Amino acid sequence: MSNVFIAFQANQESRYIVEAIIEDNPGAIVDEQPAMVKVDVPNKMVIKRETIAEKMGRDFELQEMHMHLITLSGNVDEDDDQFVLEWKS
Repeated sequence: MSNVFIAFQANQESRYIVEAIIEDNPGAIVDEQPAMVKVDVPNKMVIKRETIAEKMGRDFELQEMHMHLITLSGNVDEDDDQFVLEWKS
């Protein structure tokens, strides 16, 4: 299997999103660059709205994540509560 990845602008809100991804995805690998942060996860990444909201200390809608998104790799399955990246056959 291959890694999936997502990259965000390097800013405070993205930092909370990345912290949530690390918490919910054991094996996540973070690559911080001057202007962006990229997270690779083997096989499947699950980004949970609830975990991000806990990190931010406020309500969070997953659509807000798109404002900070630079790029991603994998098939997307998204609803109001989670954003999933994985490679499907």
